[in-house]
Amino acid sequence: MESNFRIGSWLVQPSLNTISQNGVSTRVEPKVMEVLVCLSRHAGNSISKEELLENVWRDTFVSDDVLKRAISELRRVLKDDARESRVIETIPKRGYRLLAEVHPVNPPVAIGSDLQPSKTDSPVVPANSRPWKISLTAVAGVVMVCAFIFGLNPGGLRDRFFGRNIPVINSLAVLPLQNLSGDPSQDYFADGMTEELITELSRLNPLRVISRTSIMQYKNAKKTLPEIARELGVEGIIAGSVLRSGDRVRITAQLIYAPQERNIWAQSYERDAKDVLALQSVVASSIANEIRVKMKPGEQAQLNSSRPVNLKAHEAYLQGRYHLQQVQNAVFKKDMGKLNQEEADKAVEYFQEAIQEDPNYAPPYIGVWEVGQVGPLPPRDWTPRARQMVLKALQLDDTLAEAHYAMATILQMADWNWPESEKEFQRAIRLGANADVHGNYSSLLFCLGRPQEAMKEAELAQVLDPKNEHMGDAYYLTRQFDRAIELYHSRAQMMPGDFFPHYALSNIYGLTGREPEAISELQKMLTILDYRELAHTVDQVYGRFGYQPALRIFAKQLEEVYSRTNYIPAWYIASLYGLGGEKDQAFTWLERGYKARDGMESLVVDPVWDPLRSDPRFKDLVQRVGLSQ
Repeated sequence: MESNFRIGSWLVQPSLNTISQNGVSTRVEPKVMEVLVCLSRHAGNSISKEELLENVWRDTFVSDDVLKRAISELRRVLKDDARESRVIETIPKRGYRLLAEVHPVNPPVAIGSDLQPSKTDSPVVPANSRPWKISLTAVAGVVMVCAFIFGLNPGGLRDRFFGRNIPVINSLAVLPLQNLSGDPSQDYFADGMTEELITELSRLNPLRVISRTSIMQYKNAKKTLPEIARELGVEGIIAGSVLRSGDRVRITAQLIYAPQERNIWAQSYERDAKDVLALQSVVASSIANEIRVKMKPGEQAQLNSSRPVNLKAHEAYLQGRYHLQQVQNAVFKKDMGKLNQEEADKAVEYFQEAIQEDPNYAPPYIGVWEVGQVGPLPPRDWTPRARQMVLKALQLDDTLAEAHYAMATILQMADWNWPESEKEFQRAIRLGANADVHGNYSSLLFCLGRPQEAMKEAELAQVLDPKNEHMGDAYYLTRQFDRAIELYHSRAQMMPGDFFPHYALSNIYGLTGREPEAISELQKMLTILDYRELAHTVDQVYGRFGYQPALRIFAKQLEEVYSRTNYIPAWYIASLYGLGGEKDQAFTWLERGYKARDGMESLVVDPVWDPLRSDPRFKDLVQRVGLSQ
């Protein structure tokens, strides 16, 4: 065990991981203490970064950043200034040097050692000496127990008895893991591992974990960790890397208390590739233990339930998710019929390959469902196959939140089975749902006429995915149009390639009599979707004949697109005819939507149907869908 020593006026006790001055002790992390001990052994001489890393993190692969944070923590405790150092000097491009003198501390005299009888003393024992000896033995025993607890910390006893200087962390963001392979084509693997680690941590309900859609915006970002933490509203940041070499996978993770940019914990894990899912669970469990998340027995069991997975199956699944993302990025674009189909086919091909490699691996079955959901087919056409895939995934893994979310969506969109859909949404949330699940559950609650509950779910989605806009839809559906307009404009600025805010703004402006703004937003939407000629036509007709004729011409041209190759939702054509004053045409297309099981879930709540609500045909349609106005 390393002896105590002094650095100037500071008493360093390695066995206790404490640094004290004037009776005030500060506890540092074990690895930080090891750095200080290593520097003290070479006091006055420089020691390279490589040597420090080799001595302190012998069996762990970590980056220089971990060492830099350890040095920064030591300087903070020792009240040292990196620019005018008196204790630890940075040697540019080489390493560090401990400038202060180091003095060993003599071990204290053992308690009661001066009371031991000398060899020449009489062996006669006073009658009253036995109780004193018992007391000394007891004191010595207590000292030995305390030294054992502080020095070795068996089973975390030291932490449980005396606590740890760990700040409270209730929220986390997992930054995109760095790809250390040196091969950019392996980025999909690092991104996939990031998503899976987020999924594992999201299983812990007491912990708020930021969704992937917000996190991936920080890939290769140059912002500081405190800046990222402020933008995401979190206390903790997980930063790390992933390296796959042959049949081995190594994950290095660091837990940083972002407000102080303080390194709390760092560890590296390496496993066979077949154990990659278990590896993610181990990392998540370690993080949860470090920040003292109170896990329920079921949650702990979930983290420990990962099974080995075929490496080829896992890689194919991650490749499928990459191509699925390309499909999701191009929904409704003019060339989606070709471009999207190519990407969708690749995604399905990879998911099927994963299923063939490992038929008992559940996530690829959900991947097939996701492709169908964002593809060019209405629910009537894609749900039969998707239902089989989702049921198979649930059979294989009933604890998979994504599978319950998928089933909730099918029950809502295709079956119009509102009670069972809600049960599946709630089950997915209990199992660790992401922002999308909360957002879509919010939509269901709005459709069921429960706006207060729906608003809470929308707010949860916003908290979990702060870099994307979720509250605009909630304000739109509750007809708080001024607030919705502000948020949709903000979303359009942040994501100029997203057509949806322009679609929603066009509806709002049209319903509130702001027709020039409505046409302008409609043109912006069509331009983003690569329908530039159609955008020009809408503008020309509006200039000559007005708002409603422009919408009717627009709807008529979409009918032609609908009849050829590209899929245009029937409900959207119906909404244009409704806003354009052509009720009969609107109901003709609503009936097509009804038969396709497409878009009917929003009939009760969406303001776009306000021009049709007083018509008996609309009330009949709502009743057939199983909703009530």
